[in-house]
Amino acid sequence: MAQWNQLQQLETRYLEQLYHLYSDSFPMELRQFLAPWIESQDWAYAANKESHATLVFHNLLGEIDQQYSRFLQENNVLYQHNLRRIKQHLQSKYLEKPMEIARIVARCLWEEQRLLQTATTAAQDGTASHPSGTVVTEKQQILEHNLQDIRKRVQDMEQKMKMLENLQDDFDFNYKTLKSQGATRQKMSQLEQMLSALDQLRRMAGLLSAMDFVQKNLTDDELADWKRRQQIACIGGPPNICLDRLETWITSLAESQLQIRQQIKKLEELQQKVSYKGDPIIQHRPALEEKIVDLFRNLMKSAFVVERQPCMPMHPDRPLVIKTGVQFTNKVRLLVKFPELNYQLKIKVIIDKSRKFNILGTNTKVMNMEESNNGSLSAEFKHLVSDCLLVSTVGSLASLIVTEELHLITFETEVYHQGLKIDLETHSLPVVVISNICQMPNAWASILWYNMLTNHPKNVNFFTKPPVGTWDQVAEVLSWQFSSTTKRGLTIEQLTTLAEKLLGPCVNYSGCQITWAKFCKENMAGKGFSFWVWLDNIIDLVKKYILALWNEGYILGFISKERERAILSPKPPGTFLLRFSESSKEGGITFTWVEKDISGKTQIQSVEPYTKQQLNSMSFAEIIMGYKIMDATNILVSPLVYLFPEIPKEDAFGKYCRPEAAPEAELGDPCSSKSIRKFNILSWKLWDECLFGGGGCWRGLLSEILTCLRRCPSVFMDFPDSELLGNGIFPG
Repeated sequence: MAQWNQLQQLETRYLEQLYHLYSDSFPMELRQFLAPWIESQDWAYAANKESHATLVFHNLLGEIDQQYSRFLQENNVLYQHNLRRIKQHLQSKYLEKPMEIARIVARCLWEEQRLLQTATTAAQDGTASHPSGTVVTEKQQILEHNLQDIRKRVQDMEQKMKMLENLQDDFDFNYKTLKSQGATRQKMSQLEQMLSALDQLRRMAGLLSAMDFVQKNLTDDELADWKRRQQIACIGGPPNICLDRLETWITSLAESQLQIRQQIKKLEELQQKVSYKGDPIIQHRPALEEKIVDLFRNLMKSAFVVERQPCMPMHPDRPLVIKTGVQFTNKVRLLVKFPELNYQLKIKVIIDKSRKFNILGTNTKVMNMEESNNGSLSAEFKHLVSDCLLVSTVGSLASLIVTEELHLITFETEVYHQGLKIDLETHSLPVVVISNICQMPNAWASILWYNMLTNHPKNVNFFTKPPVGTWDQVAEVLSWQFSSTTKRGLTIEQLTTLAEKLLGPCVNYSGCQITWAKFCKENMAGKGFSFWVWLDNIIDLVKKYILALWNEGYILGFISKERERAILSPKPPGTFLLRFSESSKEGGITFTWVEKDISGKTQIQSVEPYTKQQLNSMSFAEIIMGYKIMDATNILVSPLVYLFPEIPKEDAFGKYCRPEAAPEAELGDPCSSKSIRKFNILSWKLWDECLFGGGGCWRGLLSEILTCLRRCPSVFMDFPDSELLGNGIFPG
């Protein structure tokens, strides 16, 4: 089944996450219209190869034209209009930079696959049995029971109000009759019983106390838990659950509160007809009305939430970091589903009320029920842009660097409902505003540290005195940085290696404290860069260049040299493993293999790390498959045979190498890596004869090839110039 069709069958909570993937940069309509074709293209390859990206982009425009023709035949005017608008937008934005749209589409497809995998795993674990897709805890079952009880008591009260009105009329008639005729003791006793029943019916304090209790459970526990889970999801943790169940609960309670408020007003009408000494209406009605209004106001204020935190579409895996002048998105939601409020609430967006920031673009929007798939009352801001006009820094923030300054995005509106005016205000999680994309790594580190260590919603002074974290907290977050963007988190052994990088040798790292400076600002021992700068570049390396190999589990990645030697030494020659470089600030990956020297002694050899620059021109799988060294007999051989522990190299990496072209075609370009890979030492000696026997007519061509050779580290990595000179290949 096609991927897009599988996605349409997911539960609501997963569909909510799917909708968040798409924006004007890559509209969901286009994904829907061209689903089979989009899934058939190699967008990941196009994202790294401009010529291929250009070809795919023009093919995309052609597919749009074909789809437009189909809609034309179907006389579907709306789809024609939308498709024409989409095509014009794509042409204006990506015609000169097709690799950018390729990266966006590749990212969306990958996120879709991860979403499908998450849904499949959840179904296998049995967590999808509840309609909202999450396990119902015992506490939540009690909450649902209490809400049902309140609804029942409110309905009962509605019936009793009608009885009360009749009872009060009877009381009024009997009282006046008995008073005029002279009451017997028996009749007076009946009247007292009626008065007692009337008195009990007119007391509502117990019901309001029950509402207060349930409301605290909803807002202080369930909603607070959701907000904490949202924080965790923002920094790569488990996907946050949707808000549908909370919305159902809060809406139910709000409806009950409004019913009770109407009943209290009805009591006032009854009190005006008949009153008596000790009448509970006179004594308690004003306090009851004040109490129910306060409950409703507070519930509405708590129900106004940021459903999707600020995020730049080009960096969906790093929310809460905003670059000035670059579009970001937000979504707010009111968890009280009243149809009468549709298109009534106008939301205004502000950044840092006390400081000088501007919001460019549309900074006001009306909440409506049409934009969400489940009819919730929400407003999505897709075109917000921060324009920093900060003139002076005030207060304790003056000592902070830009990537440690935290800012709040505030959303404001007013509700007018049943005679009540309620001011609503909610805030995003603190964001970091950067002016250059090179500040992203440090800004993201700040977001990680803040959301890892606090659930305080508005502590913008956090980094004036940042708290310490424990290794257990840091380890979990570091693993999330991989699992949230790949199919694999970090193993215990990999995390132990990282702990040693941060804290030095230790028997047990659990509970060890790590300061903010140690994590992000101070250089590692013997290095000219911090732990986070090093790790963040490795994360980037994995996502952009070696994602498939990481997902397969082929890369051990983080492993100490001592451990590396220990696991490789017993293995046969040709066994190799892949690990990340400890010395490369920009992120590098290398391989280490086992070989025997002339005396038969085991040697552990490593190659110089490959960086992003080198991996731009050749995939790491092709580098491994083509890597050769010269043996003792001057024959080029590959020292890489089995990927640790014992996977044949061809089985592991062959599928990630593009098919070789025909030999004659390859040799047409002597500077291509494939051509160079075909040469062995005999070929070089033949060229040497031509070079010296023919008066040096090949000298220029050979020099050009050797220049290309040095740029191609996958071939003859251990073939030094001295050996080339020694074999007479390169003239002195």
